[in-house]
Amino acid sequence: MNSKDIIARLPYQHPFLFVDKISTMSSEGITGNYTFQEDSYFYQGHFKNHPITPGVLLTECMAQIGLVCLGLFLLGEEFETDEHTSSSAPQIALTSSEIQFFLPVYPGEKVTVISEKELFRFQKLKCKVKMLNDKNELVCRGTISGMLNVPKT
Repeated sequence: MNSKDIIARLPYQHPFLFVDKISTMSSEGITGNYTFQEDSYFYQGHFKNHPITPGVLLTECMAQIGLVCLGLFLLGEEFETDEHTSSSAPQIALTSSEIQFFLPVYPGEKVTVISEKELFRFQKLKCKVKMLNDKNELVCRGTISGMLNVPKT
């Protein structure tokens, strides 16, 4: 499964898709990026006259790239080769996250998410994730876990 296949199989769409590109992937980890668009709806109220990206959306971006995209890659052989339907779409549940935040992300900033697999067993995936800005500065890091399943048709 290539990066375009993985992004196409994500169960998200605009305005809640936080993956632009996957640059590397292996059975041990994944790297991808996303640019937070300046006209995104959430900047209108977070914060007045000084918009920054909400931490929950930074966490979501790390989960989409670092957990879901990696999980889809790891489960890749279980997907049918035909276009998936809603009944064969991946089922995903975030089970835990522990994230430390260090720097804000402003409208228009591109971030890179790097994820390293810690555990993948019985379709539970646990990853160490970190997010870097364009200056290669650490924005946030932590651990994210979730359950992934591809229903049999």
